[in-house]
Amino acid sequence: MAGKHKSLGEARSAKLDEFYTQLSDIEKELRHYKKHFKGKVVYLNCDDPRESEFFHYFSYNFEKLGLKKLIAACYKSQDVDLFSTGDNERAIYLEYTGDKDGDRIPGRDEIETRAFQGDGDFRSAESIALLKQADIVVTNPPFSLFREYVAQLMEYDKKFLIIGNLNALKYKEVWPFIQDDKMWMGVTRTGTGQMWFRIADDAPVKTGQRTDEHGHRYQTIGNSAWFTNLDHAKRHEEIILYKTYSPEDYPSYVNFDGIEVSKVVDIPMDYPGVMGVPITFLGKYNPDQFEILGTSLVLASPMSEFAPKGSYPQGGPNFYLSNGDGTYRRTYERLAIRNKQL
Repeated sequence: MAGKHKSLGEARSAKLDEFYTQLSDIEKELRHYKKHFKGKVVYLNCDDPRESEFFHYFSYNFEKLGLKKLIAACYKSQDVDLFSTGDNERAIYLEYTGDKDGDRIPGRDEIETRAFQGDGDFRSAESIALLKQADIVVTNPPFSLFREYVAQLMEYDKKFLIIGNLNALKYKEVWPFIQDDKMWMGVTRTGTGQMWFRIADDAPVKTGQRTDEHGHRYQTIGNSAWFTNLDHAKRHEEIILYKTYSPEDYPSYVNFDGIEVSKVVDIPMDYPGVMGVPITFLGKYNPDQFEILGTSLVLASPMSEFAPKGSYPQGGPNFYLSNGDGTYRRTYERLAIRNKQL
């Protein structure tokens, strides 16, 4: 994927970031946030109106949600039938302020099509000017530019609901927002994190693709998830704890003052200290119930301070457990948490 110094245009031209979210996935997630949208300006700043189901969802549900305005920005529009400005190399943005003729259908004469002077990149001054007008940003940004995209949302203090890769949780530019409860997981997730995205007809052929009966191509991307700073009810559901602590079942780490909990379902209900849990914990994290202290990659002390070289596998900082025979094993990455209710 494109590096941070490459433009959005380069990522687009490489056909590596053109993943169009399915309407069914949008509907499943957005139904949990309806209360947030009344009287708000929504900005879709990475959405081509030819393909964007986000624009479809918000324009057709404009009155139902009580929106004030919908803005959708397109990076260098192609030949868009409904919204074409006659210049297929011109980046455009659309503005919709609701139904005018009473048919509750966003028609051609109700959607204003405006041209950017530049290329419509979300980092451009023109796009940022639109961002400043918005209350909530909703889109599927380029995965390769996720760090920059989130940083911009935080810089301008915007509410958002976006799609990204779960690996983004590990980014040093993103993790502090998670730990400080400035950003969290959305509601809908599959067990494997697989999501199917529609891709361009001329996108590179790769594994994990399929074609539907209409000839539309789709690509599956694992570890995909929704990220947001809009509150939702699921975020306040307590994890039901039923196990009790014992040293035999929950061994202590060698290089960190905490115990190993290998599955979220096994978190003990009576342990007041620090616990290391899988990163999948974030999918069930309730900030009223638990406190996140950090990640094992940051909190772990070097094993060289605790054991002779050769007795433990290399691999950088992380939590280690004793094998009981003078050797040690390295755990997968862990989150260090504490039960706030004990």
